[in-house]
Amino acid sequence: MSDILVRYGDTEINCPYGTKADTVLSRLGITDDRLAALRVNNEIRPLKTRLAINSVIEPVLLDTQEGSSIYRRSLAFLLAAAARKLFSGRHLYVGHSLGRSYYYTFSSGEAPTEQEISALQEEMEAIVRKDLPITFKYLSYDEALKVFSEKGQTDTVVLLEQRSTSRIKVNECGDFLDIYVEPLVPRTGLLSAFKLMLYKEGFLLRFPATGSNTLESYVDEPKIFKVFHEYKQWGRIVNVRVVGDLNSMIANRTIRDYIRIVEAHQVRKMAEIARQVYEQKDTIKMILLAGPSSSGKTTSAKLLSIELMVLGINPIAMSLDNYYVGTAKTPKDKNGNPDYECLEAMDISFLNEQLQALYRGEEITMPVYDFKTGVRIDTNGKKIRMPCRRSVLIVEGIHALNDALTHSIARNTKFKLYVSALTQLNLDDHNRVPTSDNRLLRRIVRDYQFRGKDAAGTIQMWSSVRAGEKKYIFPFQNSADAAFNSALDYELSVLKYYADPLLRAVKPSRREYAEASRLLSFLENFAPLPPQYVPGTSILREFIGDSEFKY
Repeated sequence: MSDILVRYGDTEINCPYGTKADTVLSRLGITDDRLAALRVNNEIRPLKTRLAINSVIEPVLLDTQEGSSIYRRSLAFLLAAAARKLFSGRHLYVGHSLGRSYYYTFSSGEAPTEQEISALQEEMEAIVRKDLPITFKYLSYDEALKVFSEKGQTDTVVLLEQRSTSRIKVNECGDFLDIYVEPLVPRTGLLSAFKLMLYKEGFLLRFPATGSNTLESYVDEPKIFKVFHEYKQWGRIVNVRVVGDLNSMIANRTIRDYIRIVEAHQVRKMAEIARQVYEQKDTIKMILLAGPSSSGKTTSAKLLSIELMVLGINPIAMSLDNYYVGTAKTPKDKNGNPDYECLEAMDISFLNEQLQALYRGEEITMPVYDFKTGVRIDTNGKKIRMPCRRSVLIVEGIHALNDALTHSIARNTKFKLYVSALTQLNLDDHNRVPTSDNRLLRRIVRDYQFRGKDAAGTIQMWSSVRAGEKKYIFPFQNSADAAFNSALDYELSVLKYYADPLLRAVKPSRREYAEASRLLSFLENFAPLPPQYVPGTSILREFIGDSEFKY
């Protein structure tokens, strides 16, 4: 066939049809040891990809956000390969993220010993020293089912039942095969920075921060682990641990009962938190509720209000969104744009003045912030007061857990609640469902439904949102008195119903196409679920619409 044209920056070269991407890079003199993958026409591809059309290419380096994600997925692949060799009779289960680490357990339920973890670390290091190639290939559908069945990867077999393609893409390193989820690094020699560490009933796979090749000191997150662990155990009880289990219920039309169970379980968890507040009703005057973007904070506050009223407590809602100083006074970020994520964007003095007045039993007029004009109006808002001893403020917003925001209020009168969508589902035994993907899909759907923003626009600003979370939210999560998991194990199947067409509308000419393609590939693992199955009071309604709550 005729040659294809490959462009890199201002350089153009002709290559034979089907030339591997790494060969093209070599011809261009790009031999950077930090190469993780390649952006081809705005799609992230492995370095061994064969180029079949005219292409604009760009290297993806390990010290970028995209490269860091590839590094972590590749480490998980390396760990699975090493564990298969050392512990052939014990399946390894990935649990969830915990800081800059992933939590793992063995299917047997037995906690690993220090000697086993040491041996696993040494085996991983040995594979790294061998600098083995990590490649991909295609298997026929029937062959893939046979291979994963023979290897005892039953979760992967169940996952494949959702697929209707004649060939299945897999990653390969030596004699180890795993289903292809996303690109991996081209060789094991790149995976030198990691550490295994015993933790609880399992162990952690620790990895560096983005842009670094060294591990930071470990910071424990016991509250987040407790929530995750409880939900993982609950998932085992109801026999829904992996996506294939969920897809089977959708196919068998038994999903309605499961949705009722999931929703009831979440309500029960919120009732337990309300009970904690009730037990301190003589001292608690304020509940401060915070969490990352699209964690369902607004509906969580409404659910908590209902549970408090059941106990005879009068909740009064306050949104921190109304206490911004205004665009003109907001500090600028490194790009010269207003930084609404920083603490200085809030009128801390005015907020504390009003909180003190409420504590004294006085009536205040809450301000109203106009996001279209960037101006706060202090005179036309709702009038509120705390009329009785059993009244409690529910204050919701990005900095709520930061004591600097409510510095004039005594700590013993504040109850801090951290909310996040911590899904317990995995794709299969050692391929996880990232909680950030869950939240991003929620955000894409909500932004389109209620803010007129397309998927590309949401994806474009997501990295700055995540940066703000890491700086202003996550450092304070361990100070919370309680944590609430707003994830619903069935929700990704519903979000697929909305997000799929929005993601397909992102054109290849947009840089955001890479992320849109990745999310579409991820959603292929889920059977779609129509929205009529979702209860009107569900947190999911905050994102898809038709909620029984008023926002």
